[in-house]
Amino acid sequence: MAPPLLLLAILSVASRLAAAAAAGGCGENTSLAGYEADLRMSQHQLRGRVEVLDGCSFRVTALDLLPGSASARWWRAEAPDLDSLARGGPAAAEPLNRTFRSESVVFRLLPGLSWPRVPVLAAFDPLTSSLFGFVRLSDNASAPTMLPSCARLSSRFRVRWAVHEANNSIDIALEAALGSEYYMAFGWAKPGVSEPSMIGADVAVAGFTEDGLPFAEDYYITKYSECLLREDGTVEGVCPDTIYDRDDDAGLVNNTRLVYGHRRDGVSFVRFSRPLVSPDKKYDVPVNATGNMTVIWAIGLLRPPDSLRPYYLPLSHGAPPGAAFGFATLNVSEATNKCVGPLDAEDKEDQARITTERKTPLVVTTGPALHYPNPPNPDKVLYINKKEAPLLKVERGVPVTFSIEAGHDVPLYITSDPVGGNATSRNKSEVIYAGGLKAEGVPATPTELVWLPDRNTPDLVYYQSLYDPKMGWKIQVVDGGLSDMYNNSVLLDDQQVTFFWTLSDDSINIAARGEKKSGYLAIGFGSTMVNSYAYVGWIDGNGTGHVNSYWIDGKDGMSVHETHENLTYKRCRSEKGAIIFEFTRPLSPSCSGRVECKNLIDPTTPLKVIWAMGAQWSSGPLSLKNMHSVTSNRPVRILLLSGLAEAVEDLRPVLAVHGFMMFVAWGILLPGGIMAARYLKHVKGDLWFQAHTCLQYSGLAVMFMGVLFAVAELRGFSFKSRHARIGAVAVTFTIVQPINAYLRPHITENGEIASRNRVVWEALHTYTGRSAAVAGIVALFTGLQHLGHRYGSKNIKGLTCGLILWVVSATLVIAYLEYMAIKRRRGGAQGPSGKWVLGNTEEDDSVDLLQSDRVGSKIESDSPGPMEVQLEPLKGPDSFS
Repeated sequence: MAPPLLLLAILSVASRLAAAAAAGGCGENTSLAGYEADLRMSQHQLRGRVEVLDGCSFRVTALDLLPGSASARWWRAEAPDLDSLARGGPAAAEPLNRTFRSESVVFRLLPGLSWPRVPVLAAFDPLTSSLFGFVRLSDNASAPTMLPSCARLSSRFRVRWAVHEANNSIDIALEAALGSEYYMAFGWAKPGVSEPSMIGADVAVAGFTEDGLPFAEDYYITKYSECLLREDGTVEGVCPDTIYDRDDDAGLVNNTRLVYGHRRDGVSFVRFSRPLVSPDKKYDVPVNATGNMTVIWAIGLLRPPDSLRPYYLPLSHGAPPGAAFGFATLNVSEATNKCVGPLDAEDKEDQARITTERKTPLVVTTGPALHYPNPPNPDKVLYINKKEAPLLKVERGVPVTFSIEAGHDVPLYITSDPVGGNATSRNKSEVIYAGGLKAEGVPATPTELVWLPDRNTPDLVYYQSLYDPKMGWKIQVVDGGLSDMYNNSVLLDDQQVTFFWTLSDDSINIAARGEKKSGYLAIGFGSTMVNSYAYVGWIDGNGTGHVNSYWIDGKDGMSVHETHENLTYKRCRSEKGAIIFEFTRPLSPSCSGRVECKNLIDPTTPLKVIWAMGAQWSSGPLSLKNMHSVTSNRPVRILLLSGLAEAVEDLRPVLAVHGFMMFVAWGILLPGGIMAARYLKHVKGDLWFQAHTCLQYSGLAVMFMGVLFAVAELRGFSFKSRHARIGAVAVTFTIVQPINAYLRPHITENGEIASRNRVVWEALHTYTGRSAAVAGIVALFTGLQHLGHRYGSKNIKGLTCGLILWVVSATLVIAYLEYMAIKRRRGGAQGPSGKWVLGNTEEDDSVDLLQSDRVGSKIESDSPGPMEVQLEPLKGPDSFS
């Protein structure tokens, strides 16, 4: 036995000498040997625990990581911020360009590198300047994403936990690869029942607000329905504990406490804490820390709070068991990890999306970095259309216009480099497609940059600042789409929906695209959703797209009535959660007797368009779960023929002045001039003539001023509306009147027959004047109707009623004056004696309109001596013809 023992002794001594030599080769500093700490996740679903083995190596256990580029490495830096990482360098040679699935891997520091030079060990990709995660070697605090136990509930949903019996609490983390509009629910079923059921279950509902903030709340289930508040005050369904017990001022009912939450790589992670045995005995289920219990889980769409229900409302999951809800048996005392590898979401992009349009500029500004998609980030990043570093989607062949207002120190450029900030300063090469030093501006003097992606533009480029790195984000370049298919497009209110259309002879092709994720998208024709014709596009549970038309006459689900419009070429699809739908409809429906038959589209009349989005829609009866979660604040008025659009505002002052001046001209001055000529001739002298000319010329001047205001509002002459055409007729007749008066034939001497020219002139002057007056009054009414189409009937009804009263009053006054004129003529014909009249009573009617003293002066010139007056007997009324 001696030789074997000797051999073992020799081998033992040799291994110790080899270990000592290896340790000596790793450097003298080994004080960190045995140090352990959790990796803090930044992105790429990095998890693991770092352990320093010796002076030149470390182990990462339970390592989860989605792959980076070939340049991704373990990195050394002074701190995990952008500048420190840029000054740092590689710590190990092995690349991090593959998926790690709960692996235990040993890495060696690069030759000549020791731990004192590695205050921060990070997983970092220098190509994209992306931080995956890090650990500080001076801190052994645990990361919020690391919990000892994990169970797989479905292929995309996991639960992690850690029990703290001494504190009577349990930490639970829910993790799911789904969109930010979905909720995650997990809890304990009611104990003591033969079959697992959701009724009586105590669950926590977690998710993210529309601002990207995490939340977790305590819910109790009494019925398989959304939370309903009855008129008698009772509550049933999936409701928060605080709704069941609204008198809980001490906060004992909601026992779920949010600890941490984030959205990374399309994966939601929310960690919360709750008591094992809760003081709330009515709505909370006690958790057995050592035994098996039935747990329930669900994922589904989430409806945000509103004025009626100030809490998040989980909607029906509506999918087969095992896909969106289910039951499991769990013993929280068992330390188990059944979650192998990181969750890998299909859609990893959480940033807002903007699809560019041909005629819509992108407004570029700067703002604070709140949810920048590629940490680490600078304090200030680029905003486009008020969205933080959105993902842009452009189409080849469609010009992209940027209105740059980010400041003189932030010139914009389009580059192939994902980091930006002038790659040449980092000894990197890049291709610049647009922009540069001169592409900078401020809100007062913005600079316009037009970029035309072509067939040689790569599928992925970046918009960045020329001076500072990582201020912008990605641009996806795709082949032509809706912008190429439709002739016109506008962004609707709040820039959340884009409206497309193409007009043909008797139909219109329409498309709508949401710029954010939603369950359905609706557009409506009208000022508000109530009393509007709506079109809704949605994707059902089977992934099939639908487009339906509706008439809405109220604010609840029962007021949304499906119609049977003749919609053809209907298509609906979802692109990364955003709804896009298209359809074709006739301009004038070929039906009668139904409400949709009144849904006419007149291309010459502005079309008011509104929109709404929500979480869920269906083709059957609608309920509160179909209510929208976000909607436009005001309609956008679209001129279909010109392709222009503007938000509906209150009545503009320039239009108010135009309307007031036209009322003064056509409601007071010009009719007053006509009435003076007809009803004041009996007054001695030429008062009627002076009043007639003064009022007519004043009305003409005021009318021209009103026309100028209308031209200023319309930015030119436009005769597309009925009001403009009738107004043009009235103005034309009015302009003819003074010209006609100037060219009038002279009156004849007493007793002579009027010339033919005089007769024609009198008829022309009379009837064109009356026609102008009628056209002017009609133009006033059509003008109010036109304003009603633009600004809503609520602002116009009062003005219309007032104008009607004014016209009725003026008609009554004219009737009275006409009666008095007839009475005067009858009284003058009989005279004091009833048989004789003096001279020609019709002479005053033929007085020259421009020279009122002409007749009198002529008589005086022809009669140097006393005048002889001849009295003739009156034969009766028939002698006056």
